[in-house]
Amino acid sequence: MINPVISIIIPTYNRAHLINETLESILIQTYKNWECIIVDDGSTDNTAEIVSQYIEKDERFQYHQRPQEKIKGPNSCRNYGFEKSKGLWINWFDSDDSYNETALETFVENLEPEINVAVGKLVKIDSVTKEIIGYNRIFSENLIEKYFTGFLSFYVCGPLWSRDFLNNQEELFDENIRYLDDWDFNLRMLYQKPKIKFIDKILFKYNINLNSLSNQIYSLNSVEINSEITAREKQLKIIKKNKSLDYLACLKYVRERYKIILRDILTSNEKHIDKKKLFFMILKKDMQTKNPLFYKIILGYFSFLIFKKGYFFFK
Repeated sequence: MINPVISIIIPTYNRAHLINETLESILIQTYKNWECIIVDDGSTDNTAEIVSQYIEKDERFQYHQRPQEKIKGPNSCRNYGFEKSKGLWINWFDSDDSYNETALETFVENLEPEINVAVGKLVKIDSVTKEIIGYNRIFSENLIEKYFTGFLSFYVCGPLWSRDFLNNQEELFDENIRYLDDWDFNLRMLYQKPKIKFIDKILFKYNINLNSLSNQIYSLNSVEINSEITAREKQLKIIKKNKSLDYLACLKYVRERYKIILRDILTSNEKHIDKKKLFFMILKKDMQTKNPLFYKIILGYFSFLIFKKGYFFFK
């Protein structure tokens, strides 16, 4: 395979103050045969102006608005970007992250016959202090299990996907999920048993913003909590059907995750949080799936409300 076109697909929304660094990191790539498709989710800042400057510099940049008939959100933009792309290889990217200068070149050097996806590593950077927070894990002998439980993660940007492989999938990004969207997408791809090339090199800089969607769950944002529930319940149904993992073990992991959220809701000091609404929104899922801890959790909830005790029910 000689110099295949790589399509970089970037959803963006009000990132005029950040997207410069991302686009600069693409512009300086040592590998030159790429196209960058930026899909705007309805920005109200000067994102369009910033992007237009890059289009004037280099015609490999494209700028599109998300069609009005598509659901608002980054996943609609990613799927639309895929429709507009022409590359043999696809790398979804975020508008606040950046490539190392030789990232695309390293990807191409590692492409082999029959490879469906190449996965690179990233370094996590505090977007405010610019300090290194950590690195992601991308490989395990029990890959799907470890991905499901969060021991490792590819994130959105880590994989370079073959278009042929993606074209054979029933669904790409789920447009109804906003938190854990990459978790849901990557798991569904892994279930198809793609041939993977793991690259033990740091190819990306992943900025961690405490106000981003991926961190709002820890601020008990109801929309993001609901999105997490949707993603996890969806995966449980898939696993129960395709038997790709131990369903009961996965169910236990998800229920333990819900207990942590429930505990955090009850012990939060944030006055704006509707604790009752959030609590029963999550508990409803436990009731529907006949969770044996249901009555214990109910007891803990009312014990906490009345006596400010009962925390141990959620441990």
